[in-house]
Amino acid sequence: MTAPDTRSAATIVASAGVRSDPGYGSLTPPLFASDTYEWPDAATKPAYDYSRTVNPNRALLIEALAALEGAAGGAATASGQSAVLLATLLLPAGARVVAPHDCYGGTYRLLSGLEADGKLVTRFVDMADDAAFDAAMAWGPALVWIETPSNPLLRVTDIARRAGAARAAGALVCADNTVMTPCRQRPLDLGCDLVMHSTTKALNGHADLFGGALLAKDSALVERIEWWANAAGLSASAHECWQTLRGLRTLPLRIERMEASARAVHAWLAEQPAIAALHYPGDGFMLSFELAGDAAAFLTGLNLLTLASSLGGYATLICKPSTMTHRGMPPEAQAEAGIAPDLLRLSVGLEAPDDIIADLARGIAALG
Repeated sequence: MTAPDTRSAATIVASAGVRSDPGYGSLTPPLFASDTYEWPDAATKPAYDYSRTVNPNRALLIEALAALEGAAGGAATASGQSAVLLATLLLPAGARVVAPHDCYGGTYRLLSGLEADGKLVTRFVDMADDAAFDAAMAWGPALVWIETPSNPLLRVTDIARRAGAARAAGALVCADNTVMTPCRQRPLDLGCDLVMHSTTKALNGHADLFGGALLAKDSALVERIEWWANAAGLSASAHECWQTLRGLRTLPLRIERMEASARAVHAWLAEQPAIAALHYPGDGFMLSFELAGDAAAFLTGLNLLTLASSLGGYATLICKPSTMTHRGMPPEAQAEAGIAPDLLRLSVGLEAPDDIIADLARGIAALG
């Protein structure tokens, strides 16, 4: 049994892949762009044979992510959505899935689409409602999906409590850790079987690629993840993995800075009469709010913040979930989840917090 990795997140990301180049001894891992590799003979399969199956850059990224999350291994995928799909491929046909009613819009769309095609059945529940959750466990799910804090309302789920109940019901438990990152929580340590990431977001942090990851602590589960990622062609490319590892090196520093700025922004917004509702769990770089006024007017008053539907990058982004990130969720489902039509989500970046606040003040001034 491998001893647990006790290094800090900062040390893990700074040392990932260092001294991994046996050919030239380069500090930075080289990019292995080859799609295929030479066999010594037709009967002897080499460690690296075909890049859809295995690639040195992908292996280094998975090793770093596994160390951050306390996992045994997993797969790096072409996007966060492909990582969600990969998790569903671990399930039997017609499996029952329980997911948060206020989950990320892409997750909702994928699970709903798979249900519409008869591949699985999903029950979306309020994870804070004990009675609803207990009823969902009695339903006999094969997979329970946890997203905490939720996107976009930043609701917090007690991972250990819900994972314990789900596993007692015989379900696999997967947590989407995209928003909080392993710098702030490690779902596998709290009883989850799987942890999923959109590496597009904070892990890469530079808004210049797509990627995802699905990791597990159990080695048998890791083997199934690897098999399906290869068989279904979900693997991330060598270049995306090389670039993500580069972005990952500054993750702890970026999270610390963005979180400090988000707290400052939250404190300022909490004092503004124009803010009708404010959602922030106290940690992390994301918050959301509703205005006592027209969101469109507010958005036209901004000139620093960018209206865009991603999160976790160097630039502060603002979006309107009802028409952007969650547009694939029907209006009645949005209403049930508490996603108001004019809710705004803010992903705080690396700009000076005073400048972010000044731009928000311009938006509020535009309300008239």
